[in-house]
Amino acid sequence: MIPLHIIKIGGNVIDNSENLYHFLKDFTALDGYKILVHGGGKVATQLSETLGIETKLVDGRRITDIETLRVVTMVYGGLINKNIVAQLQRFGNNAIGLTGADGNFIRTKKRPVKTIDYGFVGDIDENSINPESIGRLMEAGFTPVFCAITHDGEGQLLNTNADTIASALAVALSKLYSTTLIYCFEKKGVLQDIDDDDSIIRELDPVRYEELKKKQIIHSGMLPKLDNAFTAIACGVKAVVIGRSDELGQLKQQQPFGTRLSNSI
Repeated sequence: MIPLHIIKIGGNVIDNSENLYHFLKDFTALDGYKILVHGGGKVATQLSETLGIETKLVDGRRITDIETLRVVTMVYGGLINKNIVAQLQRFGNNAIGLTGADGNFIRTKKRPVKTIDYGFVGDIDENSINPESIGRLMEAGFTPVFCAITHDGEGQLLNTNADTIASALAVALSKLYSTTLIYCFEKKGVLQDIDDDDSIIRELDPVRYEELKKKQIIHSGMLPKLDNAFTAIACGVKAVVIGRSDELGQLKQQQPFGTRLSNSI
């Protein structure tokens, strides 16, 4: 199967032009097919403040009312997405910027109201991704760059978690390609000691993961990220790698990069 890298970046890359430049240069150098998924960084919050729109968060999750949806669509699907695409073209990477509505690539369902009304937020299910159409786009020579905006098929745009989009893309496309999912964040990988950036756990399988959880070496905010990663692997993704964006170039040089999660070591 042809190799495919799906890489998700967040605000630590998007909000720093120098970090973004170096990351996109390393991203372009990767062999095989590639997909980039990005969130919004601080820009959406800053623009909301400028426009007098209150940013509402519950447990770190943005409440997306209609005014906020307009802002995140402009920022994610416009300013940030097109800036990334332009930078990739600079490196000779023929990128194409997309929302989930483009090509009907990612269709989601508006999150139902339970205890909290999250507004215009889209949830992904097993039928959300259109892998064949995305595959044809890559085979035509384009590099898809997805922002965190999807649609419901009824004309409504929806704000959707970028980590979830990346994972869903990886699972769906793993049926067609040998897919590796990479989450770039501020740490070098999963750490033995949160205060020691060099205490990287280079490889994790489900058995070792359970052992480290019992010993409280891995805990708190890393647990949902790793649980989702192992779910993706169980659904056919070859491997998930968690590492720092400025070290992505080590993959090309076949040097250790981040923490690699797989079914077996």
